[in-house]
Amino acid sequence: MVLPYFAISPTHKPKELAMADNTAITPENTSTPQEEHTADAEGQVAAATTPEAGQTASTEDAPTQSTPVPAEPKPAPVAPKPKAVPSPAALAHKAPHVKAAPAAPTYSQEEIDKAEAFGRVDEQGNVFVREGDKERQVGQFPNADAKEALNLYARRYLDLKEKLNLFASRLRSPKIKAHEIDESIASLKEETSQPEAVGDLAALRTQLDQLAEQGQARKAELAQARKDAMAKAIKERTAIVEKAEDLAASLGDSTNWRSTADKFRSLFEQWQHHQRTTIRIDKADADALWKRFSSARTTFNQARRKWAQQRDAQRSETKRIKEEIIAEADQIKDSTDWGPTSHQFNELMDRWKQAGRAGRQDDDALWARFRQAADVFFNARQADRDKTSVNERENLTKKEALVAKAEALLPVKDTKAAKQARQELAKIQEEWDAIGFVPRDDVRRIEGRMDAVDRQIKAVEDAAWNQSDPEADARVSSFEQQLTAQLKDLDRRIAAEQDPSKKQELEAEKATKEQWMNAVR
Repeated sequence: MVLPYFAISPTHKPKELAMADNTAITPENTSTPQEEHTADAEGQVAAATTPEAGQTASTEDAPTQSTPVPAEPKPAPVAPKPKAVPSPAALAHKAPHVKAAPAAPTYSQEEIDKAEAFGRVDEQGNVFVREGDKERQVGQFPNADAKEALNLYARRYLDLKEKLNLFASRLRSPKIKAHEIDESIASLKEETSQPEAVGDLAALRTQLDQLAEQGQARKAELAQARKDAMAKAIKERTAIVEKAEDLAASLGDSTNWRSTADKFRSLFEQWQHHQRTTIRIDKADADALWKRFSSARTTFNQARRKWAQQRDAQRSETKRIKEEIIAEADQIKDSTDWGPTSHQFNELMDRWKQAGRAGRQDDDALWARFRQAADVFFNARQADRDKTSVNERENLTKKEALVAKAEALLPVKDTKAAKQARQELAKIQEEWDAIGFVPRDDVRRIEGRMDAVDRQIKAVEDAAWNQSDPEADARVSSFEQQLTAQLKDLDRRIAAEQDPSKKQELEAEKATKEQWMNAVR
């Protein structure tokens, strides 16, 4: 009985004749670039999925008998009963659509004919392949046309050849891994050792040997690339470590701790990004670099903690000092001794500035309390000044009237008038002293006018006293006698002097003394 066509179709192999190939490299088991991109997050050179990822044959596809059994005709399928249309909720919970596997490769008739030339089928349906001078039975396909049997085994050969071609293409990929090369070559050697296929098996094995050599060369390239990538990754990560160490070494009293913390945080993020996006560094090197980086961070954290402790202690002391200043301010804020108290508040302000800062929150609250006490005093002082200013302007008006009254006593011509003016001025002075202060800007002007009246009266009084003073008369008489004697001496010297210039000097001296004489008389 001849098998139905679908039993030996290239796209529908009988269950009994399907190959149990779990390691073959086919288009279905090569990964896409998107799948390859997610591999090796620690920086390994991304690689395609291994041959095991291409295991598409299920246990149901494995051969169950050594001898193929023709497929029995199947009855026509019964039309299914109509089902109710699913609801939107049911559609929302449907299983996701599974993408169908790519179709099996198709081969040209010329390729099939060349492969079939290496095989034959005997009368019992046994299929043989020629390998050099010998033949090897590769299978049995009874009750079938010889052409159909050869076609099936030739396609198996072409499938193997396609696997080799795909592996050759994978060798050129920059994503391939060394272990994938070894596993693929081992798998292909096993498949090409005694394959149940018809074709130029010698050429197939030769091609595999060449691919094995290319695989070794590709592994050497990958090893060198990994070595270079490893050196580059170590250099880049060392640069991050050195930056952290430089930051740790630069810590001091002038360090901006917040800015430095941001820099360490940025370096740690760079470390994590480098760890995710580059090749995985050997554990020994990675541990050594991390130890250095961690040590730099620990140095910074310890220094910042020490600085924070010192800052907190300093702020506590500053807060204590400012509390004392506020207490002193509260004690003197109600004082009306404006001058000394103003000086005390100025001293408290100087101490406040020297105390330093107690932290923004505490400083704002402390300053508000100190400012409140100071405002109580200075507002009271200002109110008093405003009141005093009104009184002083009134006093100024009164004193200007008194000055005008005093100036009316002038001029004083004789001793009697001077005596009367002095008596009136004394009364005016009593009223003057009783009035009180005037605005500061007017003090010199108003006092000066009153002093001028007093000086003129006193000048007349002094002149009268000098005229009646015996001691003064005696002094004048003695001076007059001295001048008379000096003038006589000058007359004698002028008469005897022959030098015109010296004579002129003596005459000038005589004229001066004569003026003095006239003044005394």
